[in-house]
Amino acid sequence: MSLFNYFRMKKITIVFTVFIVILSVFSCTNNTEETGTTYMPDMAYSRAYETYATTENLLEKGINYNATPVQGTVARGDMSAYIYKNDSFGYANSKSIKNPVSSLDEKDYLEATRLFLVNCAICHGDKLDGNGPLWKTGDGPFPAAPRNLISDPVAIAMAEGTMFHSVTYGKNMMGSFISQLSTKQRWMIVYYIKQKQRLASGGDVAKN
Repeated sequence: MSLFNYFRMKKITIVFTVFIVILSVFSCTNNTEETGTTYMPDMAYSRAYETYATTENLLEKGINYNATPVQGTVARGDMSAYIYKNDSFGYANSKSIKNPVSSLDEKDYLEATRLFLVNCAICHGDKLDGNGPLWKTGDGPFPAAPRNLISDPVAIAMAEGTMFHSVTYGKNMMGSFISQLSTKQRWMIVYYIKQKQRLASGGDVAKN
C-alpha cells in the first residue's frame, strides 16, 4: 500500500468514527417521554382482538390470523382432514360421516370435558342446556339463545358428522372452531356431547 493510500484510508476511518460519535451523542436524550423509533413495530406491539372473535371478524379489522394447516396437509399427530367443504353440499352429506373417535379413555374423556368447557360452555353452558354466560337466560350480551344440546330435538337427532361440520365451519350465529381446535379435538367434543345426550335420555352410555 502506498503512503498516499495509507493516509487516505486513515482519514476515512477518522471521519467515519467522528460521524458515529456525533450520531451517538445526538441520539441520547433526557426526555423520558420520547420512546424513540421502534424497529418492526408490528412485532413489538401485537394487535389486540376480542375473545372468541372469529377469523372473519379479524379479517374485517385487517388482522390476518389463520391457525389452520396449509390446504391439503395434515398437522402432525392429527387425524385425517375433513373431506367436505363449507357449502350446502358438504352440510347435507356430512351426516354420512361417522365419528372416528369411537371411545375415550378416562384421561381423554377429561380432556374432552375441558375442551367443551373452554370452547363451548361460554354459550351452551357447562350443563349443555344453552344457558351459558353469554346468554344467562336472556340477561347476557348474546342476542339469541344458544341451542340446548340436551333437550332440543334437533340437537339430539343431529348426526355426529353434521355436528362436526357445524363445529368446524360454524352455523348460523356460531362461529367456526377450525382454527382453535384440531380435527381430533373437534371429534372428541362431538363424542362428549353425544355421551351427555345419551346419559340425559336414560339411554346406554357408550363405554369409554
